Amino acid sequence: MSNQMMDRNSSSSSAHLNRGGGMIKMIRGVIMGVIGIVFVGYVLIWIVMPTAAYGQQWRPKIFSATNSTYFGSLQGSRILLNTAPMLFIAVLGSVYLHLGEKVSDVNTQRRKKLLGRWRRPLIVKGLGIVSWIELAFLVMLIALLVWTFSTYLHFFFSKITQRTEANGDKLGEAKLERVALTLGIVGNICLVLLFYPVTRGSSVLPLIGLTSDGSIKYHIWLGHLSMFLFTFHGFLYLTYWSVTRRFSQMVEWSKIGVSNVAGEISLVCGLLLWVTTYPSIRRKMFELFFYAHHFYILFIIFFVFHLGISFALFMLPGFYLFLLDRYLRFLQSRQSVRLISARILPCKTVELNFAKNPGLSYAPTSIMFINVPSISKLQWHPFTINSSSNLEPEILSVIIKCEGSWTNKLCQMLALSPSIDHLDVSVEGPYGPTSTHFLRHELLVMVSGGSGISPFISIIRDLMFTNSTLQQNTPKILLVSAFKNSLDLAILDFLLPFHNPTSQSPNLDLQIEAYVTREKGPSNPNCLRAIWFNPRRTDEPISPTLGQNNWLWLGAIVTFSFLIYLLLIGIITRFYIYPIDHNSNKIYPHSLRTLFNMLIICISIVMTASAAFIWNKKQNATEMREGLKQGSLVGHDERELESFPQQSLAKSIKVHYGERPDLKRIISECRGSSIGVLVCGPQEMRHDVAHICSSGVTENLHFESISFSW
Repeated sequence: MSNQMMDRNSSSSSAHLNRGGGMIKMIRGVIMGVIGIVFVGYVLIWIVMPTAAYGQQWRPKIFSATNSTYFGSLQGSRILLNTAPMLFIAVLGSVYLHLGEKVSDVNTQRRKKLLGRWRRPLIVKGLGIVSWIELAFLVMLIALLVWTFSTYLHFFFSKITQRTEANGDKLGEAKLERVALTLGIVGNICLVLLFYPVTRGSSVLPLIGLTSDGSIKYHIWLGHLSMFLFTFHGFLYLTYWSVTRRFSQMVEWSKIGVSNVAGEISLVCGLLLWVTTYPSIRRKMFELFFYAHHFYILFIIFFVFHLGISFALFMLPGFYLFLLDRYLRFLQSRQSVRLISARILPCKTVELNFAKNPGLSYAPTSIMFINVPSISKLQWHPFTINSSSNLEPEILSVIIKCEGSWTNKLCQMLALSPSIDHLDVSVEGPYGPTSTHFLRHELLVMVSGGSGISPFISIIRDLMFTNSTLQQNTPKILLVSAFKNSLDLAILDFLLPFHNPTSQSPNLDLQIEAYVTREKGPSNPNCLRAIWFNPRRTDEPISPTLGQNNWLWLGAIVTFSFLIYLLLIGIITRFYIYPIDHNSNKIYPHSLRTLFNMLIICISIVMTASAAFIWNKKQNATEMREGLKQGSLVGHDERELESFPQQSLAKSIKVHYGERPDLKRIISECRGSSIGVLVCGPQEMRHDVAHICSSGVTENLHFESISFSW
């Protein structure tokens, strides 16, 4: 009788969960539908904006309808059409992602299967590895730029006679000025999109299945394109002023119009930034690239002064979300985190192990930015997280290969200082995908070169948890790793967690093919060294910046900060600017109006983000006091641990000396209904694997390149 009651209760609870999951999926579907409608409308605005119908018929009506004493005659319409839609999408996206944490997103897996062919890689010179989807969107962006340029130019040239009569220019001079103006307008479109890919904690990128580290290439493309257009925009205007002998306009800071001096300063800052982004400079002089990139602050400030706030509202949504994200990162980075231990390998590789709040979860392949003030107070470097938040709920680990000046200093500090017992470290992150779909594959083929194995370690550890704890079926794994020297084989030790590595016996169907390319045989075994640190009381475990409901908090911050901005700017405009200007836009200085807007935006973001951060910091501290055993993972001794191979992995590893992996043969011999092919390593290796997968040597290949281009 009791068994029957238990069965009934179990079935009723399952039915309740299914109904709850179905309701959440329905709500998410509605939210995504609304997001789609708003986004399509937003794109259509950009498409029709250059047309004569919009400029001569629709825009005057919109300006008239939105004209008010609170936002002026121009600012209200810009906020409504160009700023509010994307911020609304960001807020809805936060709710969508929050609900997605409560259900498994089967629809995403289905979409990925349907888009399988479109996601196949191809190699484009100058762009690297791209999918057909990425190429299609790039073509659509270029089509929008060409459409905007040609339509505006056609409209301007149709009025060119009136222009020459009004300014006293020759026909060629007037056309030169109109071309220069049009290039600036087209460049603004690129600037609208520029900051979305580098907004690490934004909800916009996860909505379309992207991550900030995987979207850096889009930022690079948009940055090159926008600076190309702005450079020609500035060059043609300088030429126009020289030809017409209007040199005074080069140093003009107009009270009520476009400020030429501000535009020139903005362009100079952009050029200083742009020059250092070229690969040869960025790789050889990373510190120069890093510091020069901070010119973006002056670039944006003077860009806004150049156009005035009404026109700068076009690019505000992306920069607004970036500014909010940047401030939250600043708040997180002010706290020194608890570093528990370090493992130092003989191949100049270090694993840092941090304490973390059990409530902090992240997906495999996530990254984290690290700052060590004793090396540099300003430099932040991204590293792949190799731990699993499921397998190691209280530990977060990163692998650091000592190759550059910053990483070499860190290795020397740890290896050559036997008495070191504490290291001040600050972090930003983690950042990564909201979810992964490795379980949908029958076979996972992971190809790595050197330290490129790091993201695969996190995947393998997460699959260990899925297999052993959740008792779910996991795909077969083939790990193909290439190393220069046999000492590098010690990195395979990191496949198992450092703390209690024997507690998790890998029951995975795991095969490791390791290739040592520059040696003909094994070298003498080496021991790795472990250092245990003594954290200070002020050091805190890594915790979620906005708590476990971070997406809801993010949506609330965006909403309330923007409402505060509208309220404050409305009050200032109504009771201070309007009595002077009366919405004529010809009396009150544009630069002062712009300054007010920039200050109020910053104040609104600082107020709301600080309040949310402080509240969640207190909540995190309360949770840690209740749930985390302080100091349970901290030791005071140094241990010598046996290096390669771990006994539990030795049977899975096959080492090949003096040869490179024949990737085409290895991948072509793989069989399965769905084969995931992941690659992380040198550019040549990634291109080789992409070419193999795109050639169709084996059916059902699903390619993914993991590349960090910071």
